[in-house]
Amino acid sequence: MGNCHTVGPNEALVVSGGCCGSDQKTYVVGGWAWAWCLISDVQRLTLEIMTLQPKCDDVETAEGVAITVTGVAQVKVMTESELLGYACEQFLGKSVVEIKSVILQTLEGHLRAILGTLTVEQIYQDRDKFATLVREVAAPDVGRMGIEILSFTIKDVYDKVEYLSSLGKTQTAAVQRDADIGVAEAERDAGIREAECKKEMMDIKFLADTKMADSKRELEMQKASFNQEVNTKKAEAQLAYELQAAKEQQKIRLEEIEIEVVQRKKQITIEEKEIDRTEKELIATVKRPAEAEAYKMQQLAEGQKIKRVLTAQAEAEKIRCIGEAEAASIEAVGKAEQTSNIYFF
Repeated sequence: MGNCHTVGPNEALVVSGGCCGSDQKTYVVGGWAWAWCLISDVQRLTLEIMTLQPKCDDVETAEGVAITVTGVAQVKVMTESELLGYACEQFLGKSVVEIKSVILQTLEGHLRAILGTLTVEQIYQDRDKFATLVREVAAPDVGRMGIEILSFTIKDVYDKVEYLSSLGKTQTAAVQRDADIGVAEAERDAGIREAECKKEMMDIKFLADTKMADSKRELEMQKASFNQEVNTKKAEAQLAYELQAAKEQQKIRLEEIEIEVVQRKKQITIEEKEIDRTEKELIATVKRPAEAEAYKMQQLAEGQKIKRVLTAQAEAEKIRCIGEAEAASIEAVGKAEQTSNIYFF
């Protein structure tokens, strides 16, 4: 025999066991289930939202400042079949207090770990971002237990060394400073606007004065340009006249030079003919007689030289002949003496 069990939407009914020793579990949310008496095991798991208040005392932040953080979390068991099975494996048979204790320890562990990676300013100034970070980091772990984090907020942050108090004073001073700066900037902007208006007025006056000066300068420049153009034309005409006069003078000088060249050529021709005549005259009157006299003297010198040579040759021949005669005489005397000696003996 069996019994019919019903549950409301805030509970999950878990029926395990059955005939023939089956260990299959049946999960029912907001409905009913049949269970065998003395065979099936019927248990209930709460699906109500559980409020947790995680707290981490004197946790050192990234800067080494010890702070205490308290928060509020809303969690519940997920009803999806597979995830509900995870929750039943973890919490079936446990009381709500025991379930809340397990989840609370998990949240506090992640909260403590994240606090060690942030500065006090990051935690204090942007609590929502800090809470979101804790929820995102803790969600996978509690999700494996079939628990969903519906919300997580930072309730309070404080320390024992008045670091946050000093930080609050600093922020208050910063706000006051920003306010003073705002007033100063407003006064400055008003002064700047007034100065800009004065400057715009001066700019308009300066622009008008400048335009008048530009017009006057342009008129003077046009006059100067006209005068320069007139003077340039006069100078060009004067220069053209002087160039033409110079060309005429140069032309006349070239013609004069040509006449002088022709005259010089004629003079040179006359001088060359005079030189030829003088040379011929010198040849006839000086050179030829001089050459004749030189030839005569040369012949006389040659004759004297030949005479001396012949005289010397004759003298030598004479001496030779005398010597030969004397030798012959001596030889003859010798022979005669020999002959006489022969006859004498």
